[in-house]
Amino acid sequence: MKKTIFFLLIFIAGHLYAQPPAASYNLISDSLAKRWDEAMPLGNGMLGALIWQKENKLRISLDRADLWDDRTAMDLSKFNFKFVQDHLVANDYDTVHQLGDWPYDNIAYPTKLPAGAIEFDMAKLGTVKKVSLDIARALCVTEFSNGIRFNCYVHATSNIGYFGFENISEDIIPQLIIPNYTVETNNNNDDSHSGEGLSVLGYKNGTVTKTANSILYHQPTYATHYYEILIRWKQFPNKNIIGEWAISNDKPAILAELNTASKEPTQWSSHAQWWKDFWNKSSVSIPDETLQKQYDLEMYKLGCVARKAAPAITLQAIWTADNGSLPPWKGDFHHDLNTELSYWPCYTGNHLQEGATYTDWLWKIRNENKNYTKQFFGVDGLAVPGVTSITGKAMGGWIQYSLSPSVSSWMAEHFYWQWKYSMDENFLATKAYPYLHDVATFIENITYLKDGKRAIALSSSPEYHDNDTNAWFVHFTNYDLSLYKFALSAAAEAATAMHKTEEANHWKNLLQQFPAFDINETGLTIAPGQNLDESHRHHAHLMAIYPLCQLDVNNADDKKIIDVSLNHLTTEGTRAWCGYSFTWLACIYARAKEADSAAKQLKIFANNFCSSNSFHLNGDQRGGEYSDFTYRPFTLEGNFAFAQGVHEMLLQSKKNYIEVFPAVPQSWMNVSFTKLRAEGAFLISAKKENGVATEVKIFSEKGGKLHIKLPFKTWVVKNISYKSVVMNDGGIATVQMQKGQTIIFENGYE
Repeated sequence: MKKTIFFLLIFIAGHLYAQPPAASYNLISDSLAKRWDEAMPLGNGMLGALIWQKENKLRISLDRADLWDDRTAMDLSKFNFKFVQDHLVANDYDTVHQLGDWPYDNIAYPTKLPAGAIEFDMAKLGTVKKVSLDIARALCVTEFSNGIRFNCYVHATSNIGYFGFENISEDIIPQLIIPNYTVETNNNNDDSHSGEGLSVLGYKNGTVTKTANSILYHQPTYATHYYEILIRWKQFPNKNIIGEWAISNDKPAILAELNTASKEPTQWSSHAQWWKDFWNKSSVSIPDETLQKQYDLEMYKLGCVARKAAPAITLQAIWTADNGSLPPWKGDFHHDLNTELSYWPCYTGNHLQEGATYTDWLWKIRNENKNYTKQFFGVDGLAVPGVTSITGKAMGGWIQYSLSPSVSSWMAEHFYWQWKYSMDENFLATKAYPYLHDVATFIENITYLKDGKRAIALSSSPEYHDNDTNAWFVHFTNYDLSLYKFALSAAAEAATAMHKTEEANHWKNLLQQFPAFDINETGLTIAPGQNLDESHRHHAHLMAIYPLCQLDVNNADDKKIIDVSLNHLTTEGTRAWCGYSFTWLACIYARAKEADSAAKQLKIFANNFCSSNSFHLNGDQRGGEYSDFTYRPFTLEGNFAFAQGVHEMLLQSKKNYIEVFPAVPQSWMNVSFTKLRAEGAFLISAKKENGVATEVKIFSEKGGKLHIKLPFKTWVVKNISYKSVVMNDGGIATVQMQKGQTIIFENGYE
């Protein structure tokens, strides 16, 4: 009996518990990085830290996600969407540039702000022997040849950072390095696309107050706003020093006194438990070590930057450039792909709580965005600026994209996904459908009927023709069209689920009024009369393939469109691509079931477009092997699209079914995943051994009808009757599952 229970527990543990990343995939070096964008990254969604060496100092760059200068630069009372149309027709677009672009390019704010740094004199520490980042526990350790050990982490759930020295025989006093807000500098010499020196913000000098074991920094920013950094440290028994730090925003920084008698003065166990729970959500095992390591590092970074109550992920999130300048592109919220791609891995990766930080933030800024919709577009509904500050204010920039009417449709997909992957009826009723309803209302109001079909005054495709007047189109681009169609379809589906039949029919009827995608011998075009005729970094015209998934390669007609579109894309080459172009394309290739091509794009990204610490640097870091962009501005969306590229190779949620191992290279003989999530709130685990798929396990979180395309033709099923499985001609099995039920399909080995 005991033996039976033992083996049962092993089976349950193997089925329910994902594996943390292997120690071999930690970041390990024999020296500290000499650049901030190669540093060891730590974070908890609100606080961030980078561990590196600046000159002869061990440096902890400090950051807080909501440190912003949120002053308004662009005046929307001076122009609107109709104004843009009129001046475009009148060939007077310079006036539009002056109002829409000039403020972003010439006024420093709104912008993300750096916080400061802590430094230690390395002359007292000796020679570095090893630096390691344990991604399973989010702990950075620096070992010195004389036996001194430096530990550092940002607590997973408390907004406190900790550092400590072991085996140190003399006091080592931390130094707080404050940003240079008062002296004009030009520190953008690191090819990171950073902005001007911080003095352009016009802040007064901050004050630093020191005691024997603390440092407090108070920095006024704009109006009555300020932030503070507080550091405390103490000598502990056995030659140990432990310190803590916190950053506050618009309130005093507070830290409890460290207790030298406490067995756990740094809350380590609760921190470690959070990360254990994080890695238990899902895991992936693939035989390509380069891709496996990059994947684990991407999921680690996701755990660092997404947390309840924190703002959404910006371009650099909690790792603002530590080079004395404004961050690249002001560290803002870019919504023509950056924020959207950053949350892609949350859904299939079974990290819905992390994904909810995006929808929570979008909901928080909803009223600001609705006011913008009325002011700029002159209609009711919901539009979101393509470039925003932390409070959702429009920041301007290339207004074809920064003020595009289709931005909120892409954001609506995340509300839709949050509902479909969780099947949370309360979220559907209180947030998902209200958001989709408002976006659909805006689409109805901003478009009009012409010759029986919907039309729009101006359309665009990011960032095709850059900021030229030719970037505006008078017919729907495929980018805008696919987004509008998606939002209306999703609104209809959500309304149906809520038994709002009249509203659902309204959205369906409106959807039917939109034209078909523009397709010719090149496949999906940019817009009618405009093929993709150059290498271009943004795959906007292919949105219908991914992420909107309006075309399905398992449909013969759709497959032709997908194949032709991808063939044409490759003929234009990759010379004008950024790193995210490759990871997005990997997702598209996975949807096209071109497994080897998907893996190749991921490998190119990992090898050519990432820093030694795995940060996506946009440009080709191998001297332009694949792209003419060779600069190194750090942004996160390419990293997270990489993780989703792996997910898409292993598990896909289609319109009406789930597919297991849809795009796995034949050379990957042993592949498995545990608790990846599919639409319908199904958690799925699967194995491929010696080149053959052997098992698929499905756990139904909420109950419902499962439609799944299995990776084998013949099968046996466990935990339910064979007769309860209905198989159609396309190889899709249908099962009515109960809440909390698990079923297992095994290969029948025909």
